[in-house]
This record gives sequence, C-alpha cells and structure tokens, in this order.
Amino acid sequence: MPGISPDIISHRLSVNPAVRPVRQKRRAYDPERYEAMKAEVDRLSSIRFIRELVDATVGHALLSFMDAYSGYNQIFMHPEEQAHTSFITDRGLYCYKVMPFGLKNAGATYQRLVNHLFAPLIGNTMEVYVDDMLVKSRTVDQHIPNLSAMFTILKQYKMRLNPTKCAFGVASGKFLGFMISQRGIEANPEKIQAILDMTIPKTVKDIQSLTGRVAALTRFISKATDRCAPFFKALKGTKRNITWTAECETAFSELKEYMGRAPLLSTPEHGDILVIYLSVSASAVSSVLIRSKDNAEHPVHYVSKALQDAEVRYPDIEKLAFALVISARRLRPYFQAHTIHVLTSQPLR
Repeated sequence: MPGISPDIISHRLSVNPAVRPVRQKRRAYDPERYEAMKAEVDRLSSIRFIRELVDATVGHALLSFMDAYSGYNQIFMHPEEQAHTSFITDRGLYCYKVMPFGLKNAGATYQRLVNHLFAPLIGNTMEVYVDDMLVKSRTVDQHIPNLSAMFTILKQYKMRLNPTKCAFGVASGKFLGFMISQRGIEANPEKIQAILDMTIPKTVKDIQSLTGRVAALTRFISKATDRCAPFFKALKGTKRNITWTAECETAFSELKEYMGRAPLLSTPEHGDILVIYLSVSASAVSSVLIRSKDNAEHPVHYVSKALQDAEVRYPDIEKLAFALVISARRLRPYFQAHTIHVLTSQPLR
C-alpha cells in the first residue's frame, strides 16, 4: 500500500479503554453567535503563526505551490488504533487502515510529519502549513535546485502531490488566504470582492456578515474599528430590526471605496528600523507599522481595537499608551525582531 512508512509516523488515538465514551448532542448555534465565532476565527487566523509564514514568503523571485494528494490518507493508522475507527456498512464491519479526515488530532499528526520531513528546508527554501507547501527562491537560478531538494525528500518518503493543485515557478500566488509576490502581501481578491458586491444591509445578519468580512481583512484596513463604528452602533440594543442611518450609508460607501484600493503590505528585512504611528479617537485606538524603503513609507500591518467600558474614559495620553500596548501584543514578532520608533501627533505632556 502506498503512503508514508509507519516507521516514520503512524496515527494514534488517545483512547482510554477504562473510560466510558461521552455522548453529546449536536450543538446548534444561533446565527448571531455563529457570525461572531466566524469573525473571531478569521481574526485569529490573520495573526501569529499564519502571519509569520506569509511574511516569510514575500520578496522572492519565484514561488512554487504544492498540495499533497489526500495528505491525511498517506499516513497509516497505528495497528492498535485501527479498531477505534470502525464503521458499519450493509456488507459488514470495516475500519480505516490510513488516517481519515475528521479525527480530532489528525491535523496535528500531519503537521508533525511535514515538520519532520522538511526540517532542513523549512524557513530557508520552503514553508509548510499542514498540506500546503511552498518552495521559494530569491533568484530565478536558485529555484530548480530548491525544487530538487524538496522532490528528493518526497521521493525518499513516498509522499505524493496532487498535480491539479500545484503551480511551479510562478511570480505570485495564493498562500494561506493571502496573495503573495515579490512586491509584497495583498488581500485575497475574493474577500475584497465579497465586500464590494454587498448591497445595503437590511437585517442584523447582514450587518454581522459585513463586519465579519471586514474582520478577516483588518490587517489591510486603516482604522478598521472607526470605519465600522456606525455599523456597530446600528446593532447596539437590537436583535431584529436595524436603523440604517445616513452615517451608516456614508461609512458603507467609504469602506467600499477603500477596499477598492486596499494597500499592498510590505515585509521588513533583517536589520530594518520600523516606525509605528499611533492614533486615538473617542471609541477606538489604531496604529500602523511602517517600513521605509527607497525614500518612501510602506505599510506593514494595521491594528485597530474598539474601546470598552472604562477604556472610553481614558485621557488621550493613556489611550496612546493603550494603543502601544495593544500593538505590541498583536505585532509581537516585529517588536522582538526590530527596533521600532513610536510616533504620534498627540503631545506627550
């Protein structure tokens, strides 16, 4: 049977035979909570691990994108665990010999596999996130040797790719939901178009859908919270009907105009000194991390957060300090790797 040798990795289940399985009813979430959860997942996916991987792929002359062929199914189940995957059919009782999709920790097992296989290449000529693989080269001449090193490992461990989902030697492409190229990082065109195609929201669900789509792109949006403030105000204190005001209409039009020309984000290089601009308003704090190159300033990352409860009553100087704290938390990898100068138009005394 083709696949990764069990000597390299096999999937095990954390099953204690002495413990009785817990049976839970399927949980149904109301639409409001579902949209809030979806927005939070999109926000989390735009920071930390995925963000660092995307940043590491920018500025290369050539890229190659690969996708494993039914990657999970290339890993064998541990023999002792196969019985735990049993299922009943009209022809008898069967179990999985390879790791199926849907197991709770299957993704972690697969990530451990690719981290082990491509350890010599990850961070240098390759980036891997589960079954999405990318080979990168600073120059055109380096790309074939870099691909050769990857294919040597694939052949050694008998890992297969899906040719219909691979693209080799291209200047740009989509990786983990972002468009990356030698120029920088662009927002996913499909996500931008989804906002541009929206009609005027008429229900609570429509506004939640709008704010959720914006949340997935906050990295690219200057003062995102301030831009969405009228929408949040329209939602406040209501569960069914909304009042779409002139302020909402203006904000909606300006948001679409901005998304139509969403900025190209840059990626800092080792040794770059960065600048962060802080901004505060009555209801939000915002910042933008800037990289200077060729006598021009290029945005690296936008940050925005709504003020809540006592935060709204902070003096401006404390709001600025709060904005810096929020930015340092969200942009920790940049703060740890670079010298950052903090600038603001507000007086410090």
